[in-house]
Amino acid sequence: MKILVINTGSSSIKYQLFDMDRDSAMVIGLVEKIGEKNSILTHKTIDQNGDGKEKVETSHIADHTKGLARIVELLTDPEYGVIRDKSEITAVGHRVVHGGEQFKSSTVINEKVLKTVKDNIPLAPLHNPPNLTGIEVAKTIFPGAPQVAVFDTAFHQSIPQKAYLYALPYDLYLKNRVRRYGFHGTSHAYVTVEAAKFMGISRDKFNLITIHLGNGASMTAVKNGRSFDTSMGLTPLEGLVMGTRSGDVDPALPFFLARNLDMDLKDIDQLLNKESGIKGFCGINDMREVEDRARAGDERAKTALDVYAYRIKKYIGAYYAALGRLDAIVFTAGIGENSPLIRSMCCKDLQELGIKIDEDKNRERRKDERDISATDSRIRILVIPTNEEKRIARETKRVIEHIN
Repeated sequence: MKILVINTGSSSIKYQLFDMDRDSAMVIGLVEKIGEKNSILTHKTIDQNGDGKEKVETSHIADHTKGLARIVELLTDPEYGVIRDKSEITAVGHRVVHGGEQFKSSTVINEKVLKTVKDNIPLAPLHNPPNLTGIEVAKTIFPGAPQVAVFDTAFHQSIPQKAYLYALPYDLYLKNRVRRYGFHGTSHAYVTVEAAKFMGISRDKFNLITIHLGNGASMTAVKNGRSFDTSMGLTPLEGLVMGTRSGDVDPALPFFLARNLDMDLKDIDQLLNKESGIKGFCGINDMREVEDRARAGDERAKTALDVYAYRIKKYIGAYYAALGRLDAIVFTAGIGENSPLIRSMCCKDLQELGIKIDEDKNRERRKDERDISATDSRIRILVIPTNEEKRIARETKRVIEHIN
């Protein structure tokens, strides 16, 4: 079984083709700058040994239809392809950011599903529209293949009401669906499954805290294998300090900025989402460069790291209390997988909670799943590389096998 996974942005298409018989990607690719004169397509094949060929081409790709058509040409190309014909693709799995309260799991896309995704555009105005574009284009190019939507919000639909409601007039929830939804659900779900396998614990008896640290960052308290609470809220702005997002701030801050700095809503939105977080402290949001600057004595970079790690540590304590019992902490995504410094700072002085890192294991530069906790740590500390595309492919396979 071969499944094509698509993640469509406003001017991009990320794609991977999976061979589900071996549960691994055959092709990884990206189309960028769709609609511009110099669109870029990067296409890489991967064989069973991890080797392969890469092709990078620059041309004018007018729209997403042209982009996906070119992807199909490369997938079937004698030199850079891995299939003879597009009919070999059994199904197409789509990342859809927001499923609202309607979707608690992945689903085959039909007209009712499309309408619901459109209805949720006010909750994800930047993401759901291009996700819909990708679905419409794929339906045209693969008319015989089932299309499956895998929602970023679905994993968090198990969160109890006491965790997802805001203390606002209740009608805002009833009429406008204002509540905590959470994001990065595909990643949190993937590492939950993989961590349970790694530790040999049944997922429905597994309590853990998953820490997804990329340019966007979020944490999830997982109780008995299901999301119980998560740091992002109605939007991805709430929660942890991120690359350019502020995370938690005083809700009255926008009023202060409007009154005293004469900022309008657009300016405040730009400030909190694009100019804050790590970038707000030191002008950059590449964590590798921030760490380098901190080691060289840059005080703002040191402050950025301190605030970043402190916020994570507070959430660890809060989620430990919410869960009552904890088996493991999982670090994942670009920073979580690759920064020994951040992992160390987040776990420092948590021995009384049974959380103790082994600094030698933590400093090892590896790409595989691993346990970096000290031998006397009651709570296991794991590094589990995330793979959202593989999760989407697995979910797509599960859904289409269920309907068949």
